[in-house]
Amino acid sequence: MRKIFYGWWVVLAASIGLFASFGPIVSFTFGVFIAPLSREFSWGRGEISAAFSLAMLMLALCSPAVGRLVDQFGARRVILPATFLFGMGLMGLSLVRALWHFYLIYALMGLVGGGTAPVPYSTVISRWFDRRRGLALGLMMVGTGLGMFFMPSFAHALIERWGWRQAYLVLGTMVILITIPVVGALLRDSPQAMGLSPDGRPPQPQRREEQKDDGLELAHALRVPTFWLLVVAFFLVSATVHGCLTHLAPMLMDRGVSPQEAAQATSLLGGAVLIGRVVTGYLLDRLYAPRVAMGFFAGTTIGVFLLWSGATHELAFASAFLVGLGMGAEVDIIAYLVSRYFGLRAFGSIYGYAFAAYILGGLAGPLAMGVGVDRTGAYQWPLGSFLIAMALAIGLMWRLGPYPRGEGAREVEAISRRVWERAEMPSADSSQ
Repeated sequence: MRKIFYGWWVVLAASIGLFASFGPIVSFTFGVFIAPLSREFSWGRGEISAAFSLAMLMLALCSPAVGRLVDQFGARRVILPATFLFGMGLMGLSLVRALWHFYLIYALMGLVGGGTAPVPYSTVISRWFDRRRGLALGLMMVGTGLGMFFMPSFAHALIERWGWRQAYLVLGTMVILITIPVVGALLRDSPQAMGLSPDGRPPQPQRREEQKDDGLELAHALRVPTFWLLVVAFFLVSATVHGCLTHLAPMLMDRGVSPQEAAQATSLLGGAVLIGRVVTGYLLDRLYAPRVAMGFFAGTTIGVFLLWSGATHELAFASAFLVGLGMGAEVDIIAYLVSRYFGLRAFGSIYGYAFAAYILGGLAGPLAMGVGVDRTGAYQWPLGSFLIAMALAIGLMWRLGPYPRGEGAREVEAISRRVWERAEMPSADSSQ
């Protein structure tokens, strides 16, 4: 019987870690706590929601620092203490007595939340896998999708049975007692530390140092145009899909769809996120990644167009599914493209900046949608803006050049400069 490559156990550990990470627990359960908090403290919903915005802003600002810590000290040394502090923060919410306490704890959870988010886990998976990196990243992100599906209902059940304070206490305890032992026991920073090679290939001692040093340093990557093409595209897509997710239910109800159908459409979007992550990972290992991204982004564009045209009922379900596929694909694609274009030398640091752009897009999209509706009284204008944003994102993906084939940073920079020159001279490019 063939022995299972240890990298798949690392994927399992990462998936479990992401199941109870910042995204599923903070982002997807926050709304469940708004009503009980408002009843007990008479806080306004805007006052309560400001804590979530503060946590997300801290997460975005600290993600680059988390990536640099991972590159310097290794993922396990970042994930384990960050997860412990994150769990303690959740437990601390059970002791809240004033609004400033609430804000302080959510800010601190955003500060350490980056250590529980995809940045350190993606760094580990990218070192364990090369040929199967896309599939491994996709399976890793299944944990996030399952957490997004499970955590809201679980938190609601806890609140109904024991109250919101005990619910926070249980969530924090679960993070510490389940995630930390699994991640601590199974997660290893690289295959070389266990005498293995990526993908389970026969060990090649002479290439270990080359594997470790392959790619760009952070300061170098920030000067390469390809990095900014990717970051802008990620921001635009994130703003679009999060804007649609946040406003999908009220948008459909404004069009006469029943609350039950609107909730079903939102659930379908969440299911499509899970499908998108696995399918994207499978395709990334077999096709040119920018084309995979363009395909999923094109599907999202069609979904947004259906919403813009006034979709209801069956078409609304189709649009929700297409937007969800794009949302599920994006995080996988971010990590994969960063690893292919910039290598693994400073992967955590570079991915940290890209992930920060994704988080900022997730903050900007719902806000832009809300402001647009308040000013125009309809969703057509903000949805039209999202159509333009998606077209720009697809164009940026189309401008990416081939993966660098060499081992050093010079070829990466040379390819990226050629891509930038082609983007600045469309007439010359079209004549070739």
